[in-house]
Amino acid sequence: MKTNKILVIGGKGKTGSRVVKLLNEKPNITIRLGSRSSEIPFDWEKPETWSLALKDIDSVYITFQPDLAIPSAPETIQKFALLATKLGVEKMVLLSGRGEKEAQICEEILKAAAQKWTIVRASWFNQNFSESIFLEPLLAGFVALPQANVLEPFIDANDIAEVVTEALLNDKHNGQTYELTGPRLLSFEQAVSEIAKVIKKEIVFESLTVEKYINMLREYQVPEDEIWLINYLFSEVMDGRNSSTTNDIEKVLGRKATDFSEFVKETAKTGVWNEVRQLS
Repeated sequence: MKTNKILVIGGKGKTGSRVVKLLNEKPNITIRLGSRSSEIPFDWEKPETWSLALKDIDSVYITFQPDLAIPSAPETIQKFALLATKLGVEKMVLLSGRGEKEAQICEEILKAAAQKWTIVRASWFNQNFSESIFLEPLLAGFVALPQANVLEPFIDANDIAEVVTEALLNDKHNGQTYELTGPRLLSFEQAVSEIAKVIKKEIVFESLTVEKYINMLREYQVPEDEIWLINYLFSEVMDGRNSSTTNDIEKVLGRKATDFSEFVKETAKTGVWNEVRQLS
């Protein structure tokens, strides 16, 4: 049987690392990690690294950093997709943002360039509370966020990875756009409250304006490119447009999406929320 050679861009990231783990459990798969620190490096900002990373690759999982919404993304995605097709890549699976008009421009560019494609649009990750932007505030016992009452169907990164793996390995997903959500809607305040209840810790939640939140991030010296993206997400995307759920997880995997409460219960067992930190 022919070996399927797959490039996982962002192979050390939240979804990419999980895709790599799942692919490692499959027969006849060779995986190449697409990251700046890999043996064969891949860097979105250095197109000269792309050709070697794509050499002899059959399929690619594309996660774009920092986000498909940034102004330079369409041109970069077009250059990459055209090069990948030229070098013989047969299938591309793109991780996109749900409700992001700018990201959808990149989706159309990829669809026009790729031989076979699948688009995976995801809502906010559960893992943002355990591996990313919201972890430090949770550990400090104080979370301040804008758009506190907008409802979001938070999704588990493990569910995304399973769908991506299916799309990479099964041609029945070619030409499909999947919108992945969790099974229910929660506000940020409700999500934080669920975590606090399970770990039995008092976590103060404060609702801020977007402007105050951005100023706070600058005080904490968050890089400006991250601040731009956060501002975009809370100003443009978190307006209620994504306050609905889909059954696409069930459609692809044959089971219901992981509930936020299940994520909290399992994550609490790891102890990641046990440490106490002070915001500096």
